[in-house]
Amino acid sequence: MILVVSRLREDVGLWVRKNIRKGTKMAEAKEDLTFTPEESRLIWIDCEMTGLDIFHDELCEVSVVPTDFNLKVLDDGIDLVIKPSDAAVNHMNDFVRNMHTSSGLVDEWNKNGLPLEEAQKQIVEYVKRFLPERGKAHLAGNSVGSDKKFLDRYMPDLMANLHYRVIDVSTLKEISRRLYPDVYRNKPAKHGGHRALADIIESIDELRYYRDMMFVPAPGPSEAQAKAGAQHIESTSLLRDYERRGEALEDVNSAEKRDY
Repeated sequence: MILVVSRLREDVGLWVRKNIRKGTKMAEAKEDLTFTPEESRLIWIDCEMTGLDIFHDELCEVSVVPTDFNLKVLDDGIDLVIKPSDAAVNHMNDFVRNMHTSSGLVDEWNKNGLPLEEAQKQIVEYVKRFLPERGKAHLAGNSVGSDKKFLDRYMPDLMANLHYRVIDVSTLKEISRRLYPDVYRNKPAKHGGHRALADIIESIDELRYYRDMMFVPAPGPSEAQAKAGAQHIESTSLLRDYERRGEALEDVNSAEKRDY
């Protein structure tokens, strides 16, 4: 009797293990089938603000560029300048005021700045072109936390179309600083001049670089390989397409922008 019970337990255990493995494989297959190319798209967003205080400062420029999950750019993007309130302008400190003045942003918002509501409407309409029929795209960017706080407060309709998970390039930047120093030291240069569209394209390029340089066995590429990788990313950037059309978004002759 004891032998029969013991054998029965073994048979039941074997059946359970087989079916758990089978169920896991089925779940994995189902997950693969439901993760369509459209659902893997990234909505890259960069914002310029009058400061970092979400209760007193406001958005003054928002740029959006969509990519697929392999970082292939799906469109040249959209860049909207927003006219901030007088209160927000008066709240700017000297550093931010000088930055936005030298970049030409203050001039632009005084001449052609959109009301916040209109800017949000245009961005939502644009983003929806790249969303799956059901579901939401992932927000991507560099140091996304500060931008996301302002988008949550000032553009809730836009954020309602985006997934709660984000892809933040600065995470890989900090990993490279600690684990792949040659990769960190040789990352693509940034000359965007604190304008949103150039900044977000540079963020896409930075993630392309980290993908190529870091997702390899440790200790990763040599300094020469990292430098060559950065040069390749810069030469194939969407920024070069803008330059060929006579719409340069960055001044490559300027000093490299400090990359916080």
